Amino acid sequence: MKLENLQKTGSFKVRGAFNKISKLPDDACAQGIICASAGNHAQGVAMAGREKGVPVSVFMPEGTPEAKVLATRQYGAVVKITGRNFDEAYAAAKKEQLRSGAVFIHPFDDLAVIEGQATVALEMLQQCPALDTIVVPAGGGGLLAGTALAVKTLRPEVRVVGVQAEAASAIASAFHGSDTFPALFLPTIAEGIRVKEPGELTTRIIRSLVDDMIVVSEQEIASAILFMLEREKMLVEGAGATAVAAVLHSHMPFKSARTGIIVSGGNLDISKLEACRKIAASINQVSSY
Repeated sequence: MKLENLQKTGSFKVRGAFNKISKLPDDACAQGIICASAGNHAQGVAMAGREKGVPVSVFMPEGTPEAKVLATRQYGAVVKITGRNFDEAYAAAKKEQLRSGAVFIHPFDDLAVIEGQATVALEMLQQCPALDTIVVPAGGGGLLAGTALAVKTLRPEVRVVGVQAEAASAIASAFHGSDTFPALFLPTIAEGIRVKEPGELTTRIIRSLVDDMIVVSEQEIASAILFMLEREKMLVEGAGATAVAAVLHSHMPFKSARTGIIVSGGNLDISKLEACRKIAASINQVSSY
């Protein structure tokens, strides 16, 4: 497992944010930086903006876990709770960006952001050269696209599998075709990857380079969160647990001798643990418990 939940901001998102913001000339940031996020991208941008000495404004949707909102504010950003979901928060952020002239940092559909996320896979290949498969959570697709670019450039024989929540499966739908995977957009315990429309750039990369896309249920995600806490002593959020759920519940499309699992984040609202227990109770405990 690649434990991105142990990053300073609690997720891999800090990688893409730092890479993007480090490339911005000082004069481009005169009016500040703005972004939209369900939480993890917000913290990455807030921290990177603070390091660069640039004010950051973040638009977050209603229902964002309080832990993510509080952490983003603690990194110095101004947080505006707007919209019922990420897409509505994104629209509000873009409108404000046009008004203010601030630099907009897209959470996934930006090559510099994707390049930053690709460093996760680069480290995995360095740390465990024997890997033959890497399993990756996917929402907008930045981490998955970056992983695919890195892996297929350096080790094209290594398979890359993306995982989405069944309740928000836009990339899986695009990858397989809507007749196979109707794209749902429902509430999910994996709110960090609840994205209605993935990026155009990320989708092109994923369709071209990723080996397969699979989906996991709410019960499977919840049981993976509990498995990580009980057996691995790791607090993992719903989005970060999706790749674990895919392996734990035997959804992998092919056998693998050496599987790398990206645990993308750990910013779980503790109050959700009881809900996880109730959701997971309807599924049989898997043998690896």
